[in-house]
Amino acid sequence: MSSRDLILGRVRRALADVPRDDTPPVPERPGRDPQYEQAVDRSYLREHGARSAAETVDLLAENLADYRAIVHRTTAEELPYLIMRLLAERGPQYVLVPPGLPPEWMSAADPTRVHDRAVSTPGELDKVASVVTGCALAIAETGTIVLDGGPDQGRRRITLIPDHHICVVRVPDQVVASVPQAMERLDPTRPLTWISGPSATSDIELDRVEGVHGPRTLEVVLVSGE
Repeated sequence: MSSRDLILGRVRRALADVPRDDTPPVPERPGRDPQYEQAVDRSYLREHGARSAAETVDLLAENLADYRAIVHRTTAEELPYLIMRLLAERGPQYVLVPPGLPPEWMSAADPTRVHDRAVSTPGELDKVASVVTGCALAIAETGTIVLDGGPDQGRRRITLIPDHHICVVRVPDQVVASVPQAMERLDPTRPLTWISGPSATSDIELDRVEGVHGPRTLEVVLVSGE
């Protein structure tokens, strides 16, 4: 038995006789609010407000931009040319691509492609300036992109080491409104990476520094028509 199984077993035994509303048994006291000891209401909203699919995509674009991601909108037909332009503006000699990236996405791009391989070292990956991936889904209310290591995303490290990440989101199919909706669609056994804007951190004086834990520049392409 692993340490994890041992701990979870102890938790289950400790909770075996706890009532479902987990209200603690306390004596009545004068002046005490009877609601004070009630269990926390966990009937959270699955989304905040009713929106159409188009409005949900608009909210995603707004929140992505608020996190300093650069947002582009295009069609499936124009996607290869947009990726070509975005890479040309950065001028990388090499670009990382996952093994299952749709080949047509890179059909117009010029940089030499470096494929995601287990034997690649961090030093080798550090020489690659850009990476192009798909995603598992995107969350509109939080402006978050979620990667799960799928064939069009590759290993987590290829989206953390290069300085420039182009992430393609198919809309509206890969867009959900809220975190609860995202959790229903994601596989918790996969290596999930949640990205809200470019990598950034602040020191004690609140000086913002980007590119510390991942790409300094995140470009999100919302592509329709696939």
